[in-house]
Amino acid sequence: MNTEDIKYKILRQHLVEQLRRRFNFDERVLAAIGKIPRQLFIANGLEHLAYEDRPLPIAASQTISQPYTVAMQTHLLEVKKWDKVLEIGTGCGYQAAVLAELGAKVFSIERQRELYVQAQNILWNLNYQVTLFFGDGYKGNSTFAPYQKIIVTCGAPTVPQALLEQLAVGGRMVIPVGANAQTMQLIERLSETEYRTTQHGSYNFVPMLEGTATTK
Repeated sequence: MNTEDIKYKILRQHLVEQLRRRFNFDERVLAAIGKIPRQLFIANGLEHLAYEDRPLPIAASQTISQPYTVAMQTHLLEVKKWDKVLEIGTGCGYQAAVLAELGAKVFSIERQRELYVQAQNILWNLNYQVTLFFGDGYKGNSTFAPYQKIIVTCGAPTVPQALLEQLAVGGRMVIPVGANAQTMQLIERLSETEYRTTQHGSYNFVPMLEGTATTK
């Protein structure tokens, strides 16, 4: 391990301790965050900010969520090993890496081709086995449904019906809902027709948009 790797390892551990002080997160989630090199997922030149608890710019005018938000969404999801997880909004791939580190079988959809390609490269280089799709997150991915867990990493004005239908009975969906600021919702599917929704704080996400982004 070189000096740079040691430096980032120390910074990751400081971040984990900071998150541990803020909330009683599942220790498995914190261990995953403590292993993943976040500096590889952000825009070039900002690596020195990688382990601050803040969102940062990535490609396609998007952002990587702050570590606290990643930890909270993952904590609420209660991922178990071999869970089939659908992620809406791959972004740079960091959240997908956390899910994969927890042993989930991850399917992730990204509407920005630049991000889709970038995330594929990063996750491949880190040996995370994540199945990525370039497509419309509003539609989910019925081919591999149902999913034990669904996570949405962008602000949805309403909960897409397709995602409710693709959630397995007994499954959990974590989704920020709202037009401007969002409320983090945990949706549990109790039966074929019954869902239970609880709310878990306010957040600000980039908006969830339908379709795929057009390239210039």
